[in-house]
Amino acid sequence: MRVWMSGFILAWAPVVAVAEASIEDVIGAQMSAFQQDDFVGAFAYASPTIQGIFGGPDRFGEMVRQGYPMVWRPEDVRYLERREIAGRVWQRVMVRDTKGVLHMLDYQMVQVDGMWRINAVQLLQMPGAGA
Repeated sequence: MRVWMSGFILAWAPVVAVAEASIEDVIGAQMSAFQQDDFVGAFAYASPTIQGIFGGPDRFGEMVRQGYPMVWRPEDVRYLERREIAGRVWQRVMVRDTKGVLHMLDYQMVQVDGMWRINAVQLLQMPGAGA
């Protein structure tokens, strides 16, 4: 499902522009940590909720390796639109994996002590893909 609220995004453009680099920086830094198998570093970018669910970097890293290999070893990353839905910030990211397959993900971001953290990642169906 594609959500587009151009009027809303334009109205919030100055605020979003300030936060934009830091959200992309956090997602990019976590992916970079995954590429180096630095699960301690990658775990630090997860929200306290996610950290509590997995309990530690090893379990978190195993989940990402098995469930999100395109995030663990991305070939190319493109940051797309950002939306606010029900008070939550979602960053759409398109990732090309090492086999050349495109994946669309939505990252839910939360602020913790003034810093962005990843609170959820949803793997979305690519536009035009059949069920």
